[in-house]
Amino acid sequence: MAILLALISASLFGALTVMMRIALQRSDAPGLGALVMVGAALLVGLVAALPSIGSWGNADLRALAWIAVAGALAPGLAGVFYTRAVRAAGASRTVVVFGMAPLVAVVIALVALDEPVQAGLIVGTVLIVLGGLAVVFERSRPASFRWIGVVLAAGCMSLFAARDNVTRWKLSGEQLSPTLAVVVSLAAGTVVALIATPERDPRLLFRRGTLVFVPCGLVFGVSYVTLFEAYAHGRVSVVSPIVATETLFGVVLSALFLRRSELIGPRLFAGAALVVAGSALIGIFR
Repeated sequence: MAILLALISASLFGALTVMMRIALQRSDAPGLGALVMVGAALLVGLVAALPSIGSWGNADLRALAWIAVAGALAPGLAGVFYTRAVRAAGASRTVVVFGMAPLVAVVIALVALDEPVQAGLIVGTVLIVLGGLAVVFERSRPASFRWIGVVLAAGCMSLFAARDNVTRWKLSGEQLSPTLAVVVSLAAGTVVALIATPERDPRLLFRRGTLVFVPCGLVFGVSYVTLFEAYAHGRVSVVSPIVATETLFGVVLSALFLRRSELIGPRLFAGAALVVAGSALIGIFR
């Protein structure tokens, strides 16, 4: 169940990155776009949480506080960085760098959460990371490519990896509804995105075209719900690398819809293939 949920989340996140690139071609306000996106995702989380609302009164407040802190990091701060990363480096290259998150997540899980060390998990994670390195060694990039996007994507990757471990820690150790955790995480992320966005005039939503980020937020919300459900059913060292198949989905969809602006070469496809191989290996040794 955890692997299926993780794959659904990964496919949606890969689509989200491409959708963000398209939205950024129509809007000049990435910060405001990040706020709209996280806010729309929060609405999805609230709808998903309605069936379990009766159990909210029994939730552990300390666990929720940890979830809120993690949500402030990602998607809060990370969401603000991610939109800028996609604008600077492009959808395909951002998602490839982001696919390196399993290295950070698995190391934290093995050290801090005392999860078992298995050769298959380690080798699979290494393959995924090698796939992420493809963006560094490719020969051709679009003229609009800027390395600051790669740096921002790497920062987002670390923030999301930390979020993954805190989420798994609290969803496994506490009697906490995954959908309630989604709401708390996205609410904290929305607050951080609001603080980080100086342009708070609602009229700017129409003037600067940021409503195009609403569909991005809806896809992000569904991806987030399935991700938290995956962490409620499986270990970080299994779920996080499977989620990294978002790299494959992102590169393939970029090739289909952003071929002219992304200039996707064979090395990026090879990197995506390594990510898939690593994820499959992890699934076998789970």
